[in-house]
Amino acid sequence: MMAVAVEARGLKRVSPGAAGMDGARLEMADSIICASIADGAIPGAVLAVVRGDKLVYLKAYGNKQVVPDTVAMTTGTVFDLASVSKCVGTTMAVMQLVEQGKIRLTDPVSLYIPGFKPWKDEATGRKREIRIVDFLSHSAGLPPSISVSKYLAKYGPASPEALIRHIAEDEPRRFEPTTDYLYSCLNFITLQHVVENVTGQRLCDYVQENVFDRLGLEHSCYNPKERPEILPLVAPTEVGKDGNVLLGEVHDPTARLVNCGNSGNAGVFSNAEDLAVIAAALMNGGAIDGKRLLSPRTVETMVSVPEDNAPHIGRALGWDNCSSSATLRGDLFSRTRTICHTGYTGTSMVIDLDAKCAVILLAHRVHPVDKGGIAALRAKVANIVAASIER
Repeated sequence: MMAVAVEARGLKRVSPGAAGMDGARLEMADSIICASIADGAIPGAVLAVVRGDKLVYLKAYGNKQVVPDTVAMTTGTVFDLASVSKCVGTTMAVMQLVEQGKIRLTDPVSLYIPGFKPWKDEATGRKREIRIVDFLSHSAGLPPSISVSKYLAKYGPASPEALIRHIAEDEPRRFEPTTDYLYSCLNFITLQHVVENVTGQRLCDYVQENVFDRLGLEHSCYNPKERPEILPLVAPTEVGKDGNVLLGEVHDPTARLVNCGNSGNAGVFSNAEDLAVIAAALMNGGAIDGKRLLSPRTVETMVSVPEDNAPHIGRALGWDNCSSSATLRGDLFSRTRTICHTGYTGTSMVIDLDAKCAVILLAHRVHPVDKGGIAALRAKVANIVAASIER
């Protein structure tokens, strides 16, 4: 199994040694990733490692696709990011609106989505509004997702307005906000509508203009099926019951069938080089190469665990920090200053803000079939990268 390395276009490429990292140790990741490919867990992957504002490692492994034909992976391959979209799309939009004074983290969501039902204690009748920050940190109490089949039977496909009304009025509130943790795609679909109601733009259009285009990212977008210059680079995901492979459309069924690819929980497609630019911007106070994504104080707030949340929750804003799900950061990165997130399709980002080191691993485990897991692979790669830091 051969790994392929090429020159990156987004960030300046330097040797690991020039960035204070041990190149021989970094290369240990190659065998770990190739072993996962050989075991059939993934058909291929791309790994990028960022240190400060430099790209120190970029390699492609295995195959971009194996159905209907076998095509080798390249470092420019564009992946369906799945839930990593929550971080690089929806969260960025929300935090920009916060720093622009258009919303507050402590605002109840009902200010922006009228009629959004609060949490209610059925025994006493006491109510508590659910705030923007509660959705960002997955402490809002909404269920993880909807039953897409039941929803489609009731409302039909392509019905995003019906979906937000369903979330606002019908979905249960399982616990009082800030008291517990339940990861929920519905949280970020709700935030999508906050962004859209405040800006008057679709989330996908706002993020394209204010995140991807602002940073000069050429291979990041929603709905690449509508982007002929990007579609040939996209890695396919699952083979459907009809035998056709899903290509250029988001894998997540709620995002695809209900929200038509413009969704707060999933829908961003990107490659390792573009995600490296986003990671570098966050590690350098919200800006890279003179292009500002967020202010330094906004970044610090985003990566911090809300003080009024129950201690066991451990989620920052949009990103994981130290929750029980943060195993992908491995054992050696900072326990409190590392943010991370996974995507169902096999994507992940880990960013240690103290060490200024980021690990981007894109591995489309749902191609050609949705099976298996790569939790151990993510953590092992993170450990190898962390151990390679010498200064």
